[in-house]
Amino acid sequence: MTEFTCFKPSLVTFLRKLRKNNNREWFADNKAQYEDLVREPALDFISAMGQPLADITPYFIAVPKKTGGSLMRPYRDTRFAKDKTPYKTNVGIQFRYEFGKDVHAPGFYVHIDPDEVFVGAGMWRPDSKPLRAIREAIVEETKTWKAARDQRTFKKHFELAGEQLKTAPRGFDKQHPMIDDLRRKDFIAIKSISHKDLYQPTLIRDMARTFKAASPLMSFLCKAVGARF
Repeated sequence: MTEFTCFKPSLVTFLRKLRKNNNREWFADNKAQYEDLVREPALDFISAMGQPLADITPYFIAVPKKTGGSLMRPYRDTRFAKDKTPYKTNVGIQFRYEFGKDVHAPGFYVHIDPDEVFVGAGMWRPDSKPLRAIREAIVEETKTWKAARDQRTFKKHFELAGEQLKTAPRGFDKQHPMIDDLRRKDFIAIKSISHKDLYQPTLIRDMARTFKAASPLMSFLCKAVGARF
């Protein structure tokens, strides 16, 4: 196996075709292409990110497995969805905290679809207990939170994103000076990149640099929920 350097445009081309032909018959006929153009390159990328990620933090892991690892499964959960198309038309990769069991754990994330590519970091829709712990940490360590949120390199790369409550969360003062952050339901940061960035031979180095820029946010969140960074 050759050393992974970057993705190929054929990955996005396949995702576009899948979006136009999102049915089980077409996917079955083109399963070999999915393996060659999407899954295998994604697993190679995950493997290549293992050491750069460990250099940033030893507590987040890159697991290049077809199932149960860093690569998210291609099948949509359609049980309660109006959209019954069976397959995701994106590649989702999460480098999760070592003890994290699902997408709600602290993690670094890479999203690739035909329309956009972005890198994420943080905690998406954490459960009530860790969510409250983060909010309490913002109240108790406001200066530390603001230093992480406003750190120059972090802000150069990322913007905070996600949903917010319309009012103050239960148990928190609606007049608190940090109320805009306390109302967050997600503590995630997003950096948009271009499809062309995926095809550069410097992809692994650039991605590692982006992950490292998220360290202030990740360190704060991990400490808030009792995890090491």
